[in-house]
Amino acid sequence: MGDQLLLAFIAIAIGVGFGILLFVPFVAVSYRRRGGLSLGRTLLWLAALVYFWAIWTYTLLPLPDPDSIRCVGMITDPMEVVRDLQKAFAGPGSPLRHPAFLQLAFNILLFVPLGAFLRILAARGILTALVVGFGTSLFIELTQLTGVWGLYPCAYRFFDVGDMMTNTTGAVLGSVLALVVPRSLRGMQEKADAALPRPVTRGRRAIAMLCDALAYGFVISGVGVGVQVWLQYVVGDREAVLDGALSGLIATVVASGAWLLLVLVTGRSVGDHAVQLRYAGSPLPAPFARLLRWAGGIGGIGALPLLGSFFDGISSLLVVVAVVLLFTTRLGRGLPGLLSGQQLTDARETAATRQAPAR
Repeated sequence: MGDQLLLAFIAIAIGVGFGILLFVPFVAVSYRRRGGLSLGRTLLWLAALVYFWAIWTYTLLPLPDPDSIRCVGMITDPMEVVRDLQKAFAGPGSPLRHPAFLQLAFNILLFVPLGAFLRILAARGILTALVVGFGTSLFIELTQLTGVWGLYPCAYRFFDVGDMMTNTTGAVLGSVLALVVPRSLRGMQEKADAALPRPVTRGRRAIAMLCDALAYGFVISGVGVGVQVWLQYVVGDREAVLDGALSGLIATVVASGAWLLLVLVTGRSVGDHAVQLRYAGSPLPAPFARLLRWAGGIGGIGALPLLGSFFDGISSLLVVVAVVLLFTTRLGRGLPGLLSGQQLTDARETAATRQAPAR
């Protein structure tokens, strides 16, 4: 039981990790194809990510010690499943508790979500569920047959044709069960009104701030790791690697500079672009207003520590101020709006106005 809980925790941790990594593009696609973001669909996509990794953790983990494995062969007779069931029902006790029946039921149930996700999230039917279910199961069985693609000298788990049959059955069953979901809620197809403006809310602005924070953090991390690798393997400066100050400095300059360039050119940050928001209406000249909009966002706040250690505390304080102002300013325009004198609008309003026929 402990191993099963550990595998579940691993799947959840990896799934959530990938969910965080993909959150910004997911938000951007949702606002462009469906006009907005819904909690239900977000949780459903997160569940799909967790499920994807659960398949691999439950079928391949835990990896055994190479010295302790026992090589096994292949089960290629598809009737072996039927014979196992016959033994379950012919033996003493409840057949529902027999290992053979439980194994069959688990193999089916494990792939039911796959068929359901394919229909709900990708708007694909039974044929796709059958092909994807069979292909996924075949890949898993081949991974086991090859000793995790050569990681082990031989297969330590059976290549079982019966597993492929039951897995594929589960995927098809999941697709059938998902028919209860209304067609209008399936898939990521573009909504007819996706390009129309939506109300600007504090929740939407909060999502924009979250997207900015995640994207900024990814840039900081990516550049920092790149600089550390360069210092280690190209320059050979082990002391600089252990100190980390140079990589942190370069990463901060690159990230804050990228946000500054983006805001100066487009007037919007990564988060603004993701949720289709725009700051507009300042009495100040546009370049100066955009500079102040950057200063009040993650780019400007994140750049403050470059001015000295004293500004580390100022930067942290401004993060708290930015969160408070999200809830206390009109439509959540926050610190960027106060500094620049701008108001929040839906970025699609301008496009819709330009496309509207003259009357």
